[in-house]
This record gives sequence, structure tokens and C-alpha cells, in this order.
Amino acid sequence: MITKVEKRDVFEAIADPTRRELLHLLSETDETPLYQLTVHFEIGRTAISKHLTILWEADLVKRRKIGRETRYKLNPFPLKEVKEWVTFYEGFWNERMNTLHQLLEDETK
Repeated sequence: MITKVEKRDVFEAIADPTRRELLHLLSETDETPLYQLTVHFEIGRTAISKHLTILWEADLVKRRKIGRETRYKLNPFPLKEVKEWVTFYEGFWNERMNTLHQLLEDETK
């Protein structure tokens, strides 16, 4: 098992559509118990719990126990790494598209 010291890669954690949907659901609330999250999916509670563990290992969610119930909360800060990566490539492709547009414009003159 991965300990909190051995963080899971954020990109790996968000690669799965179920985990992305869990993050979306958690972004709409302050804190949500596991049982309320499971109703949004066609997979079982155990599978949802495993997905949440992967998100926790990537520090994308915080969790706390209240009695027998585990509640989850979004921690959006690790997503900054994803934003920075996407922003770099957005600039990369914008530059390439501008160059292509200029070449096409020059060719039609």
C-alpha cells in the first residue's frame, strides 16, 4: 500500500473518468460521505472507495472519519500542476496555429 509519504502522481489519479467525476462531485460540496457519492455510479461502494483512496494518495481529496462514516472533501491544490502543464501546451499549440494561419495567409496572397 502507498503511504502518504509516497504520493501518487496527480496525472495518474485523474486519468480515470470515474475519479474525474468524483472530483467534480466533490467540487460541488464542502464534504460528502462515501454513501452519498456511491449513488452517482453504477459500480459498488468498494470500487468507489478504491477510487477515492487513489485520489487521497495523490492528495486530491481529504478524508476524515466520523464514527463509522468516512467523509471526503476536495483538495484542489495538486491540480495546479495539471493546469500548468495544460497551459504550457495551450501556448505551444496556439503558437503553431498562428504560424500555420500566417503561412496560409501568405500563400493566398
